[in-house]
Amino acid sequence: MEPVEQLKLKYQSVINLAKQQGVKLQNVHLENGKLLIRGLAPSQDVKNNVWNQIKLVDSTFADLTCDLTVDTSLAPPPPEPTTYTVVAGDSLWKIAEKHFGKGKGALYPKIIAANPGKLKDDKSVIHPGDVLVIPNLD
Repeated sequence: MEPVEQLKLKYQSVINLAKQQGVKLQNVHLENGKLLIRGLAPSQDVKNNVWNQIKLVDSTFADLTCDLTVDTSLAPPPPEPTTYTVVAGDSLWKIAEKHFGKGKGALYPKIIAANPGKLKDDKSVIHPGDVLVIPNLD
């Protein structure tokens, strides 16, 4: 087996992770006796994840050169915010349970925080027809 093929096999989990996480690989070849992986990562977190995988494969990575540049234009656009139109009988607690799950009504302050122009605190009154932003629970 050629040296480049041996190194690609050794670092295959790194190459796979990079592809899965949206890294645009530009080069994967042998250069100066080392495997060179060059590409564009959509975020610093993705770049860090790739480096963590490299260190799992070989903590010294003496046979690898990894040159990743962060290019945020490759990142997927943020998801559109979810909105909800208040209906008669709603409360912030009920809306939180409907969107966050049964038993999670106590998370209603997250809805208040996501609607600073409409809701000030837990005493804010909501009316049928009000459109509220429902935050993601990331």
